[in-house]
Amino acid sequence: MEKRVILGTAGHIDHGKTTLVKALTGIDTDRLKEEKERGITIELGFAHLTLPSGVRLGIVDVPGHERFVKNMVAGASGVDLVALVVAADEGVMPQTREHLEICELLGVKAGVVVITKKDLVDEEWLELIKEDIAGALKGTFLEKAPMVAVSAVTGEGLEELIQVLDRLVQEVPDRPARGPFRLPIDRVFVIKGFGTVVTGTAISGKVKIGEEVLVYPEELPTRIRRIQVHGEDRDFGEAGQRTALNLQGVEKEALKRGDVVAHPGALRPSLILDIHLRYLSSAPKPLLHNTRVRFHIGTSEILGRIFLFGKDRVEPGEEALAQIRLEEPVVCWRGDHFVIRSYSPMVTIGGGRVLNPVARRRKRSQPRQIEELKLLQDGSLEEIILYHLRQAEEMGLPFQEIALRVSVFGEDLEAILKKLKEHGKIKEIRGEGKRLFLERKIYENLKEEILSRLEKYHQKFPLKPGLSKEDLRQRLPSGLEARVYETMLEELVQKGKVVQEKEILRLSSHRIVLAEEQEALKQKIEKAFLQAGFQPPDKDEILSRFRDQAPLNLEIFNLLLQEGKLVKLRDELVFHREVLEKARQKVISFLEKNKEMTVGDFRKLVGGASRKYLIPLLEYLDQQKVTIRVGDKRILRKGKKIGAGEGT
Repeated sequence: MEKRVILGTAGHIDHGKTTLVKALTGIDTDRLKEEKERGITIELGFAHLTLPSGVRLGIVDVPGHERFVKNMVAGASGVDLVALVVAADEGVMPQTREHLEICELLGVKAGVVVITKKDLVDEEWLELIKEDIAGALKGTFLEKAPMVAVSAVTGEGLEELIQVLDRLVQEVPDRPARGPFRLPIDRVFVIKGFGTVVTGTAISGKVKIGEEVLVYPEELPTRIRRIQVHGEDRDFGEAGQRTALNLQGVEKEALKRGDVVAHPGALRPSLILDIHLRYLSSAPKPLLHNTRVRFHIGTSEILGRIFLFGKDRVEPGEEALAQIRLEEPVVCWRGDHFVIRSYSPMVTIGGGRVLNPVARRRKRSQPRQIEELKLLQDGSLEEIILYHLRQAEEMGLPFQEIALRVSVFGEDLEAILKKLKEHGKIKEIRGEGKRLFLERKIYENLKEEILSRLEKYHQKFPLKPGLSKEDLRQRLPSGLEARVYETMLEELVQKGKVVQEKEILRLSSHRIVLAEEQEALKQKIEKAFLQAGFQPPDKDEILSRFRDQAPLNLEIFNLLLQEGKLVKLRDELVFHREVLEKARQKVISFLEKNKEMTVGDFRKLVGGASRKYLIPLLEYLDQQKVTIRVGDKRILRKGKKIGAGEGT
């Protein structure tokens, strides 16, 4: 596999960074007319160098002038190694220190110190400069870095520098090509005949020609038409490479430095980030809560305010857990490094890591916020996933949402979730092609709440059979998804804790037990319907007969309906089950002899009842598949005999 390493330059203005890159590669990274005229680097420059081992080293040349530090920060994002350039005739200068701090804040772990302009000083002075540099590097990531003195004029030391770089690149771990592709844009331009091209350092994943991508934070859809790595056409680009992407269907004016090209679903724009902040000891004054700062992440610079928790100020050299609330949306991953600079004057004052890339607004008055931020900083991925699921409560989180919050994707996230499921920590619910996850404790508590709600309902309405599914759901937390609710009910039914009869739910332990007075009333109401036969009283009439026992009379009436002893045919028309059975047998017996039956025939069979009762009874027998209506008459369905009832 091809080794992919990016080297970034760093150092004070006019210390020879661009000249050094040209001496090493033959490429002049100052491409702007203004850069040529003024003799200083303003914009980022790019070059590449093939090392003796065959490794193609990408090089990002950054400006040294303090006015262009934001461009330097954009260039330093994504570099693996730094070449800290110090001129032999000047030594360590302000931007030397600032660039060093920026590289450290951005997580650069290794590099080389290059002393340029060796031809301008003698050996004694050179040794003094080396001591000066060593003192400035003490306690930094470059404290033990190799130091090489070179002259771009005479070529002295360049070969040694190349050998040092070749050795260093072997120790640089490869950026993972797994997971979604991300490329923060540092340059946008148009090539005639091809269209819009963006360049940047790919910091994760892999992308191929023809793939669909989005440009974040605007989420503009586009497709990769062409890919170049170090100026050579490739079929794909991957993490750790300086990459140019020819984008289809996107105008140059729609893009800018700071945008990110990434796979769909890899990022989400956010205005709030949870962060761990390291405030530099070189900062000129304490950082106060709600201070406006310049926030640099990837290749973007956005204004925002620092919100501190547990304190109102951070002293130089201290660290803090905080939020950055931005004035424009940004896209990033958990663990991404950032730099903050003061609003005015523009000085680098700190930086750190993102703890939550899609954070919610936190309240400073709540003491638990510090504990939550500490967990996001120090917790394992499993603990952090559980934290986010607890925050989601009964709503749970889809797979992709978890991926966005912890910045772990695909198979890597699957493995973590599988482990959590095996240990009984989370519950996965599938449905409609989607996957939803809840913390197991929350899920089990919801099931217990279902049982509790049913129990309370039974206690309040002991004569009612139970609660409808929809009514029960209305009594549960509003964020509960239908598929979660259905899954919980299925489990409770399977375990025998809940009984479902059509749309009615009850506890399996629930039994309707009538007191002596209630049983007596039940028998009276039932007897009234039996005696009424084919011309039963309506609901209001029967209840009025027992108004002295209201509302118990209504509960008993409904209980008889639930038990099936009374059957509602339409509206308030109710018959006793035995009366309906009697009508069924009479009709079958009549039709077995006479083949067909009119409404008049039926009236005679049931004792001269009015049409108010006749028509609903006939329609009921049709619905029960006893009879078939043919014109104004009824005939018997085949196979129907006395005693072969469907049940009423």
